[in-house]
Amino acid sequence: MTHTPPHRPQTMAERILSQRGHTTVYAGDLAVVEVDQVMVVDSIAQSFIERMEHDLATLPKYPDRVSIVIDHVAPASTVSVAQAQKEAREYAAKTGVHLFDVGRGICHQVLIEERLAQPGFIVLGSDSHSTTYGAVAAFGSGMGATDIALAAASGKTWLRVPESVRVTLVGDVQAGVGAKDVALEMIRQLGADGASYQSIEIHAGDRFTRGERMTLANLCVEAGAKVGLVVPGGEILKLYDVPEWVYPEEGAQYVRELTIDLSRLNARMSVPSQVDNVHDVSELRGLKVDQVFIGTCTNGRLEDLHTAAEVLRGKRVDPTTRLLVIPASSTVMEQAAADGTLLTLIQAGAVLGTPGCGPCMGRHQGVLAPGEVCVSTSNRNFVGRMGDKDAQIYLASPAVAAATALAGHIALPSDVMEFGTL
Repeated sequence: MTHTPPHRPQTMAERILSQRGHTTVYAGDLAVVEVDQVMVVDSIAQSFIERMEHDLATLPKYPDRVSIVIDHVAPASTVSVAQAQKEAREYAAKTGVHLFDVGRGICHQVLIEERLAQPGFIVLGSDSHSTTYGAVAAFGSGMGATDIALAAASGKTWLRVPESVRVTLVGDVQAGVGAKDVALEMIRQLGADGASYQSIEIHAGDRFTRGERMTLANLCVEAGAKVGLVVPGGEILKLYDVPEWVYPEEGAQYVRELTIDLSRLNARMSVPSQVDNVHDVSELRGLKVDQVFIGTCTNGRLEDLHTAAEVLRGKRVDPTTRLLVIPASSTVMEQAAADGTLLTLIQAGAVLGTPGCGPCMGRHQGVLAPGEVCVSTSNRNFVGRMGDKDAQIYLASPAVAAATALAGHIALPSDVMEFGTL
């Protein structure tokens, strides 16, 4: 006679993987789960197609569950890149998978806008920041071309169920402090490898919009996390029907727990060349900056552009500093055009780019020269990340980035309030 082991409370990751694998699993167990969406970016599309057509010699089992997004080098910067993108378009036309072409936007932003990521979904992406889907309580994780291809071919994947780290947010943020500052503080406390192959489970209550939750989930991979899951609340409950089995259970086991008091948090900045090298912005004031970049899957959404526009309105970017603004998607760009935000940014001296990743990975549209300093709203400041290895990248919120563009050096929004109007 067999005995079913008693159920013990589960974390978000354990509950989602149990539901999608049709068997109860806990941290350390092997889970085989159905995959709801496989996302392929342009920079890895050729490798994905090679695996599918030659190594596996098959077509996607569910074409509607596969998306190819041309966003990392969009528009194409070289003939070889153009050829790779042409092959991706041809593959999509032949197989019927989703294709989001040049200008539609960044993969993570687009999939959430298209509602291809939903609470409880399993979303695998060929981009490390696929943890972003955890903003809507989807189990999002980045994988390489081979694992992505196997998931597309079979409709399933296998995972070792990750242990979970609980991050609890309490209090309310101060004026001038946002989700990016919260995320950087979280990474500072956890460390660059503090959650390696673990699930970061963020308890934010009803705080933060969907876009802000995307910022929180996006940066979880910078602590080594396999997945970043934000417990549904607030705006998420208005936008989605959230199944009960997505929520963590009371008494679930965590390998680590930390609490961040938002009311005590000041604006944060990550300094070269590690994301977890985080300092108070006030400590870094006055450092000359050559370029400011507002955009990426971390902070290229409409609310981010609104934040920047509020700081920049009626003022002009310092003549010795370049300001590059790239919306995260065509939808964001359209909305920002309709409400006047783009005009405000242009009048302040911003240069607009095609919706997409822009210079984030250092391949085009604003790469840095030797010795240049950039303040970016992106998620990585590694050596050589945005161009030359001797360039330096500081990560900050849209508010701090905009203030820095005005001052020509690292600054807080409060530092530029006295700047004259145009």
